[in-house]
Amino acid sequence: MTTVQSPPAPPTAIRPRAVARTGLYAVLAANAAVVTYFFTEAGFAANALIVLGRLAGLYGALFMAFQLLLVARLPWLDRRIGMDRLTSWHRWTGFGILWTLLAHAVFITFGYAQSSSLGPIDQIVDLAETTEGVLRAVVAFGVVLVVGAVSGRWARRRLAYETWHFIHLYTYAAVVLAFTHQVAVGTTFTASSAATAYWYGVWGVALGAVLVGRVVLPVWRNLRHQLRVSAVVPESDDVVSLYITGRDLDRLPARAGQFFLWRFLTADRWWQANPFSLSAAPDGERLRLTVKRAGAGSAALRHVKVGTRVFAEGPYGAFTALHRTRPESVLIAGGVGVTPIRALLEELEGHTVVIYRVSTDRDAVLHDELRELAAVKGAALHLVTGPVAPDLLAPRELARMVPDIAGRDVFLCGPPPMMTAVLRTLRDLGVPRRQVHFERFSLAG
Repeated sequence: MTTVQSPPAPPTAIRPRAVARTGLYAVLAANAAVVTYFFTEAGFAANALIVLGRLAGLYGALFMAFQLLLVARLPWLDRRIGMDRLTSWHRWTGFGILWTLLAHAVFITFGYAQSSSLGPIDQIVDLAETTEGVLRAVVAFGVVLVVGAVSGRWARRRLAYETWHFIHLYTYAAVVLAFTHQVAVGTTFTASSAATAYWYGVWGVALGAVLVGRVVLPVWRNLRHQLRVSAVVPESDDVVSLYITGRDLDRLPARAGQFFLWRFLTADRWWQANPFSLSAAPDGERLRLTVKRAGAGSAALRHVKVGTRVFAEGPYGAFTALHRTRPESVLIAGGVGVTPIRALLEELEGHTVVIYRVSTDRDAVLHDELRELAAVKGAALHLVTGPVAPDLLAPRELARMVPDIAGRDVFLCGPPPMMTAVLRTLRDLGVPRRQVHFERFSLAG
């Protein structure tokens, strides 16, 4: 499947990722300033601990709303920042929520205990029994603690993704409980009509973004495009390509380098979403994904029947030509990471060098397609085979294949150890960071 795309817009000095990142930081900073303003307008309690506790609780609520925006999978943000980076920010914002809510609970409890002469535990019990919304806040904080615990590296590595994801869904319950607590007892929330309208607006935008990005948009797109499997083509003993057709695919805003979360609606797999990149640039008629067997889910795709309905969420990812800064490029693929690289080769204009790193020639899936496409595009193709050690993509070897690499964009996709090594090599060769494009698919397959 080889389709040479029309040339995209030329590289620009305006970096989409920097614009989106700056915009997010500006939104968070502006809202933090507004929260601080409404807090001071509401007046201060006599007890300094209660003052600190209320302020920490407000910032915790703001972080919660920002957290929802990060995981809403809004197309504009995702194409410019990428799901991997948004997920990383989501993780660190989650720890921010944990610490601000912990500070809120500790300061409020000790502040009221200081005024009432009760012990901390007795004070929590008393507040939960006598003050509307406090019990809901205690439950919400307990949920946040559990989610925070399973987000740690030790727990995350030992939990199946489905289990981890299911536990995280309780975060939405915590958000609702925290919001009702804020409405019931938040002095800043009720201090003025402007403050009340502001907080309703913040929560409305955050929850609305999640509803649109995670539910409305995927459902609408799938109802519109009616995706089905049109062909299943084995590429090797453990690699298979699936072709997907549907209606109006020319209106699906997918680009080479992006991925979808695919659900094949069979009796035994409809509940499981598999994240796979497109292995060919979208041509408006069909989509293709190429999958290497890595478990029961991916192995079962070889046996999917033609005509099977597909529910696809996406497209996702910032690993696209949108971010190129130079007229010439280097595409570096490792193993099955060749799938988005092969798609990008179709779309990129200007002279391109493709480097495909595999252990043996037999592992070089799609190599024939790459060779054919490279000939059509006038690109240089290097197949690099051999064991992991010695490093065949070390600075000397990479500079030999691409002497002018520091003046090119570099698109990189492959196994995490290989990507880490190549990124180190690119730094040693003086390739500017803004010219290096990669996406870590730890959450995306």
